[in-house]
Amino acid sequence: MLTPPPPPSRRLLAAVLAAAVAALALPAAAAAADYVPDEVVVRYERSADRSARAEVQRETGVGGPEVFAPRTRVMKVRDGESVAETLDELRARPEVATAAPNPIARASAYVPPDPGNSGVPGGWQALQWNFMAETGVNAPDAWQRLIDVGRPGGSDVVVAVLDTGVAYSNRGRCPRSAGASRRSVTCRRSPDFRAGDFVRGYDFVSDDARPNDENGHGTHVAGTIGEGTGDDVAVTGLAYGARIMPVRVLDSLGEGDSVAISAGIRWAARNGADVVNLSFEFGTQVRRTEIPDILAALRYARRRGALVVGASGNAAARSIAYPARADEVLSVGATTQHGCVAEYSNNGPNLDLVAPGGGEDATIEGDPNCRPLEDPGGNIFQMTFVGSVRRFGLPPGYLGTSMAAPHVSAAAALVIASGVIGADPSPAAVESRLKATARDLGPGGPDSRYGTGLLDAARAVGVGGF
Repeated sequence: MLTPPPPPSRRLLAAVLAAAVAALALPAAAAAADYVPDEVVVRYERSADRSARAEVQRETGVGGPEVFAPRTRVMKVRDGESVAETLDELRARPEVATAAPNPIARASAYVPPDPGNSGVPGGWQALQWNFMAETGVNAPDAWQRLIDVGRPGGSDVVVAVLDTGVAYSNRGRCPRSAGASRRSVTCRRSPDFRAGDFVRGYDFVSDDARPNDENGHGTHVAGTIGEGTGDDVAVTGLAYGARIMPVRVLDSLGEGDSVAISAGIRWAARNGADVVNLSFEFGTQVRRTEIPDILAALRYARRRGALVVGASGNAAARSIAYPARADEVLSVGATTQHGCVAEYSNNGPNLDLVAPGGGEDATIEGDPNCRPLEDPGGNIFQMTFVGSVRRFGLPPGYLGTSMAAPHVSAAAALVIASGVIGADPSPAAVESRLKATARDLGPGGPDSRYGTGLLDAARAVGVGGF
């Protein structure tokens, strides 16, 4: 049993923020092709005899010809020049009919048939700009890589969602929680999840083993991480093969105290979570000396091998909110559909990286991605409750660093499953990988608004040679 929490006067409340403005996004272009380094493919004219071909090789610095088609060779650049320079030289030779680089083809990116709200297969792309290549985290290429290595969607990695609970089960009537405005609600699993998508969780608000969501926020966050993908239902989840551990630490109003939160972090780490997502924040006035129990729990989770990911906060402050500010947490700010930092996103020297959170651009002079007076761009869509009754849909009102953090938690699951940095990477190794493969935004190099850059799930799992 949990030790009873301290009286309300000693509690620290964590506020979960969301706002409402909806818009649609168009799919972005695919990533650029890759090429075999230092290789060129040359097709000679019919008139070019053996001695003429040998002269071309000597004077353009290529060699080691391998014949694979009539009058056609693949050769290595041996004189230190770039492929582009060598191709210019080859194309200027009368003996050469064509000269080209040697591009690498990849299996087509996985584009699932989930319909979004359009009823058309693939319609999710019109809503989930946050998963596309240019404006978001490049999910299709990441999905294909995980399929290629036999771990689709990050299969079997466990991600703990510490939040308002998750709509994970069908179990009739849920008991009324503290602060709830209704007697009870009907517990139903979100229709874009299956029972097998979850591992055992816990409710540290009601102190029982039924962490059902009575708010909708936690189900939305869990959807970004692991919502069903390729099942012809609603939208997609980034790490759709991962298993969600629902841990309820926030009540039906989206508030929770430090006792429940620290207990939840410890429980998740002790029960096998590989990644722990914290999509909530304390007020900017809360200092580390006021949350020693949470800081101790975060150190415990790190020792147990769990990467903890936290939302930087939504107060537009020049400092990261706790718990994301702690050294043991990978802190995540929010970007908009335009690739600008969101106007509400906390920033500062403790910021690690950014991910899509939706909303309006910040006003940053000189940043071409920031256009605050134009279309505000889209919010983040996942299946959760709609309205005051437990009806599931794709509500348009979710934006914030709470929405950004689960993108990073899901990408961490993909990195772990991919094996790109080993079979059992440490939290520090996964964090380093995500930061090293982020796409730089703002001024060159790490900065206080974007951290190391925008999360790129495809690069993180090794697409493009990273």
